[in-house]
Amino acid sequence: MTLESGPDEKRMRLRYAGTCRLCGRSHDAGADAIYERGRRTIRCVECDAPPAEAPSAEIMAGDAGASARREYERRRDAREQRIRAEHPKLGGLILALSDDPQSTRAWEQGAVGEELMAQRLADLPDTFRVMHDRRIPGTRANIDHIAIGPPGVWEIDAKRYKDKRPELHVDGGIFRPRVESLRIGGRDQTKLVDGVKSQVERVRDALADDTIPISGVLCFLEADWPLLGGSFTVDAVHVVWPQLLLKRMTDAPDVNLDVSEAYARLAEAFPVA
Repeated sequence: MTLESGPDEKRMRLRYAGTCRLCGRSHDAGADAIYERGRRTIRCVECDAPPAEAPSAEIMAGDAGASARREYERRRDAREQRIRAEHPKLGGLILALSDDPQSTRAWEQGAVGEELMAQRLADLPDTFRVMHDRRIPGTRANIDHIAIGPPGVWEIDAKRYKDKRPELHVDGGIFRPRVESLRIGGRDQTKLVDGVKSQVERVRDALADDTIPISGVLCFLEADWPLLGGSFTVDAVHVVWPQLLLKRMTDAPDVNLDVSEAYARLAEAFPVA
Protein backbone atom coordinates (compact mmCIF):
# COMPACT_ATOMS: atom_id res chain seq x y z
CA MET A 1 0.00 0.00 0.00
CA THR A 2 1.56 3.27 -1.13
CA LEU A 3 1.10 6.23 1.25
CA GLU A 4 2.76 8.94 -0.80
CA SER A 5 5.12 9.04 -3.73
CA GLY A 6 7.73 11.20 -5.39
CA PRO A 7 9.88 10.98 -8.51
CA ASP A 8 12.80 9.14 -6.83
CA GLU A 9 11.33 7.61 -3.70
CA LYS A 10 8.07 6.70 -2.07
CA ARG A 11 6.73 6.07 1.36
CA MET A 12 5.11 2.65 1.54
CA ARG A 13 4.35 -0.42 3.57
CA LEU A 14 7.18 -2.82 2.87
CA ARG A 15 6.48 -6.07 1.03
CA TYR A 16 9.73 -7.54 2.32
CA ALA A 17 11.89 -7.03 5.40
CA GLY A 18 14.67 -4.48 5.08
CA THR A 19 17.28 -2.38 6.92
CA CYS A 20 17.43 1.42 7.09
CA ARG A 21 20.34 2.78 5.07
CA LEU A 22 20.90 5.60 7.58
CA CYS A 23 20.55 4.09 11.04
CA GLY A 24 20.74 0.34 10.42
CA ARG A 25 17.41 -0.37 12.05
CA SER A 26 15.64 -3.55 10.83
CA HIS A 27 12.06 -3.38 9.51
CA ASP A 28 9.74 -6.32 9.06
CA ALA A 29 7.46 -6.78 6.05
CA GLY A 30 4.45 -4.51 6.40
CA ALA A 31 6.35 -1.79 8.25
CA ASP A 32 6.00 1.83 7.16
CA ALA A 33 9.23 3.08 5.51
CA ILE A 34 10.56 5.10 2.58
CA TYR A 35 11.75 3.20 -0.50
CA GLU A 36 14.59 4.83 -2.45
CA ARG A 37 14.19 3.76 -6.08
CA GLY A 38 17.61 4.79 -7.34
CA ARG A 39 19.50 3.07 -4.53
CA ARG A 40 17.01 0.22 -4.12
CA THR A 41 17.28 0.81 -0.36
CA ILE A 42 14.97 1.94 2.41
CA ARG A 43 15.17 4.38 5.26
CA CYS A 44 13.09 4.91 8.41
CA VAL A 45 10.28 7.41 8.43
CA GLU A 46 11.86 8.77 11.64
CA CYS A 47 15.19 9.29 9.88
CA ASP A 48 13.39 11.26 7.19
CA ALA A 49 11.61 13.54 9.65
CA PRO A 50 12.93 17.12 9.98
CA PRO A 51 14.84 17.78 13.24
CA ALA A 52 12.87 19.25 16.10
CA GLU A 53 13.09 23.01 16.29
CA ALA A 54 15.89 24.00 18.65
CA PRO A 55 15.26 26.51 21.42
CA SER A 56 16.06 30.05 20.39
CA ALA A 57 19.46 31.49 21.30
CA GLU A 58 17.69 34.16 23.37
CA ILE A 59 15.95 31.56 25.52
CA MET A 60 19.05 29.41 25.93
CA ALA A 61 21.32 32.36 26.72
CA GLY A 62 19.71 33.20 30.05
CA ASP A 63 19.28 36.52 31.84
CA ALA A 64 22.46 37.86 33.44
CA GLY A 65 22.14 38.50 37.16
CA ALA A 66 18.56 37.22 37.33
CA SER A 67 19.01 34.80 40.22
CA ALA A 68 21.10 37.26 42.26
CA ARG A 69 18.48 39.96 41.78
CA ARG A 70 15.70 37.59 42.83
CA GLU A 71 17.60 36.76 46.01
CA TYR A 72 18.18 40.45 46.73
CA GLU A 73 14.50 41.23 46.29
CA ARG A 74 13.49 38.27 48.46
CA ARG A 75 15.74 39.42 51.31
CA ARG A 76 14.70 43.07 50.94
CA ASP A 77 11.00 42.22 50.97
CA ALA A 78 11.38 39.85 53.93
CA ARG A 79 13.12 42.57 55.94
CA GLU A 80 10.43 45.10 55.10
CA GLN A 81 7.64 42.72 56.11
CA ARG A 82 9.41 41.87 59.37
CA ILE A 83 9.99 45.50 60.34
CA ARG A 84 6.42 46.53 59.49
CA ALA A 85 5.07 43.60 61.50
CA GLU A 86 7.24 44.40 64.54
CA HIS A 87 6.62 48.16 64.34
CA PRO A 88 3.13 48.77 62.88
CA LYS A 89 3.28 52.53 63.44
CA LEU A 90 6.94 53.30 62.88
CA GLY A 91 7.83 50.63 60.32
CA GLY A 92 7.74 52.97 57.34
CA LEU A 93 9.94 55.54 59.11
CA ILE A 94 12.45 52.90 60.20
CA LEU A 95 12.72 51.64 56.62
CA ALA A 96 13.15 55.18 55.28
CA LEU A 97 15.96 55.96 57.73
CA SER A 98 17.85 52.67 57.52
CA ASP A 99 19.60 50.71 54.79
CA ASP A 100 19.45 47.04 53.96
CA PRO A 101 22.22 45.04 55.67
CA GLN A 102 25.41 44.46 53.72
CA SER A 103 24.54 40.78 53.28
CA THR A 104 21.44 41.87 51.34
CA ARG A 105 23.09 44.68 49.36
CA ALA A 106 25.79 42.27 48.24
CA TRP A 107 23.20 40.36 46.19
CA GLU A 108 22.15 43.54 44.38
CA GLN A 109 25.78 44.46 43.79
CA GLY A 110 26.39 41.01 42.34
CA ALA A 111 23.38 41.29 40.04
CA VAL A 112 24.58 44.66 38.72
CA GLY A 113 28.06 43.26 38.12
CA GLU A 114 26.69 40.35 36.09
CA GLU A 115 24.47 42.69 34.07
CA LEU A 116 27.40 44.97 33.28
CA MET A 117 29.56 41.99 32.32
CA ALA A 118 26.84 40.73 29.97
CA GLN A 119 26.81 44.12 28.25
CA ARG A 120 30.56 43.87 27.66
CA LEU A 121 30.34 40.29 26.37
CA ALA A 122 27.71 41.42 23.87
CA ASP A 123 30.57 43.15 22.00
CA LEU A 124 32.18 39.80 21.10
CA PRO A 125 32.13 38.84 17.40
CA ASP A 126 29.24 36.79 16.02
CA THR A 127 31.48 33.73 16.02
CA PHE A 128 31.11 33.60 19.82
CA ARG A 129 28.12 32.38 21.82
CA VAL A 130 27.50 33.43 25.42
CA MET A 131 25.21 32.12 28.14
CA HIS A 132 24.45 33.76 31.46
CA ASP A 133 23.42 32.81 34.99
CA ARG A 134 23.54 29.04 34.70
CA ARG A 135 22.52 26.70 37.50
CA ILE A 136 24.89 23.90 38.54
CA PRO A 137 22.60 20.91 39.14
CA GLY A 138 22.90 19.35 42.57
CA THR A 139 24.36 22.49 44.14
CA ARG A 140 23.25 25.96 45.22
CA ALA A 141 25.91 27.57 43.04
CA ASN A 142 25.55 29.35 39.71
CA ILE A 143 27.95 30.11 36.88
CA ASP A 144 27.78 33.81 35.99
CA HIS A 145 28.82 33.55 32.32
CA ILE A 146 30.12 30.98 29.86
CA ALA A 147 31.55 32.20 26.55
CA ILE A 148 32.21 29.78 23.69
CA GLY A 149 34.17 30.76 20.61
CA PRO A 150 36.49 29.28 17.97
CA PRO A 151 39.50 29.54 20.35
CA GLY A 152 37.80 27.69 23.23
CA VAL A 153 35.61 28.18 26.29
CA TRP A 154 35.76 30.76 29.07
CA GLU A 155 34.08 30.32 32.45
CA ILE A 156 33.68 33.87 33.77
CA ASP A 157 32.89 34.98 37.32
CA ALA A 158 31.98 38.68 37.33
CA LYS A 159 32.88 40.68 40.44
CA ARG A 160 32.04 44.30 41.19
CA TYR A 161 34.45 45.54 43.85
CA LYS A 162 34.20 49.27 43.29
CA ASP A 163 37.44 51.21 43.80
CA LYS A 164 39.21 48.20 45.32
CA ARG A 165 42.39 46.78 43.84
CA PRO A 166 42.84 43.07 43.07
CA GLU A 167 46.41 42.00 43.77
CA LEU A 168 48.52 38.86 43.58
CA HIS A 169 50.15 37.89 46.88
CA VAL A 170 52.96 35.34 46.88
CA ASP A 171 54.41 33.49 49.86
CA GLY A 172 57.41 31.20 49.74
CA GLY A 173 59.97 31.11 47.00
CA ILE A 174 63.43 29.65 46.74
CA PHE A 175 63.46 27.63 49.96
CA ARG A 176 59.72 27.20 50.49
CA PRO A 177 56.90 26.14 48.15
CA ARG A 178 55.42 29.07 46.25
CA VAL A 179 51.86 29.80 47.41
CA GLU A 180 49.73 32.29 45.48
CA SER A 181 46.70 34.08 46.90
CA LEU A 182 44.29 36.77 45.79
CA ARG A 183 44.00 39.98 47.78
CA ILE A 184 41.27 42.55 47.19
CA GLY A 185 41.64 45.84 49.00
CA GLY A 186 44.24 44.12 51.17
CA ARG A 187 41.94 41.24 52.23
CA ASP A 188 42.50 37.61 51.32
CA GLN A 189 39.81 36.53 48.83
CA THR A 190 41.43 33.37 47.47
CA LYS A 191 38.11 31.59 47.99
CA LEU A 192 36.95 33.29 44.79
CA VAL A 193 39.75 31.55 42.89
CA ASP A 194 38.76 28.19 44.36
CA GLY A 195 35.17 28.77 43.24
CA VAL A 196 36.22 29.45 39.65
CA LYS A 197 38.46 26.36 39.58
CA SER A 198 35.58 24.19 40.75
CA GLN A 199 33.29 25.61 38.05
CA VAL A 200 35.93 25.07 35.36
CA GLU A 201 36.03 21.39 36.28
CA ARG A 202 32.24 21.23 35.98
CA VAL A 203 32.45 22.73 32.51
CA ARG A 204 35.24 20.35 31.55
CA ASP A 205 33.20 17.35 32.69
CA ALA A 206 30.17 18.57 30.73
CA LEU A 207 32.16 18.94 27.50
CA ALA A 208 33.95 15.60 28.01
CA ASP A 209 36.69 16.65 25.59
CA ASP A 210 40.17 17.33 26.95
CA THR A 211 41.25 18.94 23.68
CA ILE A 212 39.01 21.99 24.21
CA PRO A 213 40.85 24.87 25.93
CA ILE A 214 38.89 26.04 28.98
CA SER A 215 39.89 29.21 30.85
CA GLY A 216 38.70 30.24 34.28
CA VAL A 217 38.33 34.00 34.73
CA LEU A 218 37.69 36.40 37.58
CA CYS A 219 36.65 39.63 35.87
CA PHE A 220 36.54 42.69 38.11
CA LEU A 221 34.38 45.65 37.13
CA GLU A 222 34.93 49.19 38.43
CA ALA A 223 37.98 48.05 40.37
CA ASP A 224 41.02 50.21 41.15
CA TRP A 225 43.30 48.86 38.44
CA PRO A 226 46.76 50.46 38.01
CA LEU A 227 47.49 52.52 34.92
CA LEU A 228 50.09 50.01 33.72
CA GLY A 229 49.84 46.24 34.03
CA GLY A 230 47.61 44.91 36.76
CA SER A 231 46.30 41.65 35.32
CA PHE A 232 47.67 38.38 36.65
CA THR A 233 46.83 34.72 37.23
CA VAL A 234 46.28 32.94 40.53
CA ASP A 235 46.57 29.16 40.38
CA ALA A 236 45.80 29.26 36.62
CA VAL A 237 42.74 31.53 37.07
CA HIS A 238 42.95 34.78 35.08
CA VAL A 239 42.26 38.00 37.01
CA VAL A 240 41.41 40.78 34.54
CA TRP A 241 39.07 43.63 33.65
CA PRO A 242 36.42 43.37 30.88
CA GLN A 243 38.24 45.21 28.09
CA LEU A 244 41.38 43.11 28.48
CA LEU A 245 39.37 39.90 28.71
CA LEU A 246 37.59 40.55 25.42
CA LYS A 247 40.90 41.38 23.72
CA ARG A 248 42.45 38.13 24.91
CA MET A 249 39.43 36.14 23.83
CA THR A 250 39.37 37.59 20.30
CA ASP A 251 43.17 37.43 19.90
CA ALA A 252 43.44 33.78 20.97
CA PRO A 253 44.28 31.30 18.17
CA ASP A 254 41.42 29.23 16.78
CA VAL A 255 41.26 25.53 17.60
CA ASN A 256 38.41 24.77 15.18
CA LEU A 257 35.96 24.28 18.02
CA ASP A 258 32.40 23.44 16.97
CA VAL A 259 30.87 26.39 18.79
CA SER A 260 27.22 25.41 18.25
CA GLU A 261 27.75 21.88 19.52
CA ALA A 262 29.66 23.03 22.62
CA TYR A 263 27.03 25.70 23.28
CA ALA A 264 24.19 23.18 23.09
CA ARG A 265 25.99 20.70 25.32
CA LEU A 266 26.72 23.30 28.00
CA ALA A 267 23.21 24.75 27.83
CA GLU A 268 21.85 21.29 28.54
CA ALA A 269 24.34 20.60 31.36
CA PHE A 270 23.77 23.97 33.06
CA PRO A 271 20.11 25.07 32.90
CA VAL A 272 19.03 28.69 33.17
CA ALA A 273 18.98 29.67 36.85
